[in-house]
Amino acid sequence: MKAGDFMQEMFNNLKEKILNEDTWIAIGTGLLKIMAIMILSAIVLRIGKLIIKNIFLVRAKAPIRFSERREATLKKLLENMLTYVVYFIAIIMILPILSIEVKPLLAGAGIVGLAVGFGAQSLVKDIISGFFIIFEDQFSVGDHVRVGQFEGTVEEIGLRTTKIKNWTGELHIIPNGSISEVTNFSLYNSVAVVDVSIAYNEDIERAEKVIQDFLKDLPDRYEDIVKPPELLGVQNIGTSEVVLRIVAETLPMKHFNIARMLRRELKVLLEAHGFDIPFPRLVMYSRSDEQGEQKQLGKE
Repeated sequence: MKAGDFMQEMFNNLKEKILNEDTWIAIGTGLLKIMAIMILSAIVLRIGKLIIKNIFLVRAKAPIRFSERREATLKKLLENMLTYVVYFIAIIMILPILSIEVKPLLAGAGIVGLAVGFGAQSLVKDIISGFFIIFEDQFSVGDHVRVGQFEGTVEEIGLRTTKIKNWTGELHIIPNGSISEVTNFSLYNSVAVVDVSIAYNEDIERAEKVIQDFLKDLPDRYEDIVKPPELLGVQNIGTSEVVLRIVAETLPMKHFNIARMLRRELKVLLEAHGFDIPFPRLVMYSRSDEQGEQKQLGKE
């Protein structure tokens, strides 16, 4: 068969298929089935996420419940797992419509999975580590943590990766298998530490009394303060000031705001009571004047 005849035959077959009514009916039917599967998947996802949300709302009213941190983590994890399952089932249903046999793929998946498993040890490690992070409640969504060199708020915990958002906006995506040490700042109350400098010529006892009277009413004014702050006393004696230290127990990760508030209000308080701000003092010593006095004494 000549090349021209072969091309002509292929063209005629393609033309026949294009003009065949059954071909277009099959394509249209397949497209409709695929669209129906996609729409049904979206509906199942929405209903499933709504059910998960309602389950956690019901648990919130139960006498025995998880912490809000852990509930947010489990809710996000269940939604991700539901998404993976629905998408997998949808793909399995769409493949036969595209004339792709599913059974051979599923049969070969076991052999391929075994081969890939030996080369995907890091993936398995990430999944196992993610499971234990959630199971042991090491940290949850919304916690402020430090993982290695990264520090920030946990945005999402998956079975493979953890997303941590820094306070400057960067999002760090960390494989769970690489998380060996975690510092969680959100489990227990924080402590704000504020140092106040008083000039040497001021009455330290009077300054301490003024500050202590001021600290008593702070928990009523600021809900982030757990109990009245404590004036520990003289922390340091510098070259031009006496440093008093104040500590305040706050809600988790609220110590930065409370420390800034204390510094501002303490400045206003001390100025209102007439306390001077300490500043370095210099004593000028003139060597020429000393030499002149020595000469005058020699003449006498």
